Amino acid sequence: MPSDPFKDLTTSRKKGATVFLEGDLGSEMYIVQSGAVRIFRELNGVKQELAVMEKGDFFGELSVLEGLPRTTSAEVIQDADLLEINTTTFDKMIRANIEIAVRMLRKLSTRLQEANRKLEAVSRGGPAGKRSKADVEAVDIDRPADASPDAPPSIGVATPPKPLSEIEVPPGVLGLLILDGGSRQFPILTEAAVIGRYDPVTGTRPEIDLTQVDIHRSVSRRHARILAEGGTFRLAEEVGALNGTSINGQRLTPGQPKPIVNGDRLGLGMVSLVFKAGEVRASEKGAPARSSTSRRG
Repeated sequence: MPSDPFKDLTTSRKKGATVFLEGDLGSEMYIVQSGAVRIFRELNGVKQELAVMEKGDFFGELSVLEGLPRTTSAEVIQDADLLEINTTTFDKMIRANIEIAVRMLRKLSTRLQEANRKLEAVSRGGPAGKRSKADVEAVDIDRPADASPDAPPSIGVATPPKPLSEIEVPPGVLGLLILDGGSRQFPILTEAAVIGRYDPVTGTRPEIDLTQVDIHRSVSRRHARILAEGGTFRLAEEVGALNGTSINGQRLTPGQPKPIVNGDRLGLGMVSLVFKAGEVRASEKGAPARSSTSRRG
């Protein structure tokens, strides 16, 4: 079997090239191997950008799954290599890349929940005959979702490099993940904090967002999760994460949390972070886990 089973399916597109237009019929989806693609809709001659797809992102999957016309347009904004997947090679792609499969399930789940919320809102607004055209068109599960406006800042705080011993965990913060060299600090604010990168496919942003520091894009969109309980911490790799997760060089098994303590070095893909725990109030020691620690994602 060749090292790259999809080599013959890769197509190169120059900046400015159109991948497809809204309303087009098609039977292919695309995975960005390099470069960038803009997803947009055009209203009154003005392009409204919905998302920018980069390495590892996919788009156009509804044409493969359902044979539906395109609901958005796509154009190359940075010379790109795209993996073109049709219905024949779709099964092979899913089997070869579990992260794509998991993200696709998450995207469709998010779209279904959003569609249900909008349908409920429409049904509360009055009889079906009084629903507006805008209400009906709002149910569109192929549009990238917006990041939650309530999500706390998660891109980390840039700081002058300093020794780990001189870095203090701010009051009220459970702990810190410190970029190798101390140049950026990521606060742990919740008992179940996902570590990863912003995902334009699903529109979700993890509690600890490594997008700006992962220049090689080696960290999966949902890569790992830190669980905090009564002053103790554990790290677990998320299902579908690629490129590995480690604690002091020891590779983790996906879905199996392992304890972490002050000074532990965490490896996520090619990003190296040092963990530092905050002070635990006496009332929190031995306290039972709150519901957020058992949430599934």
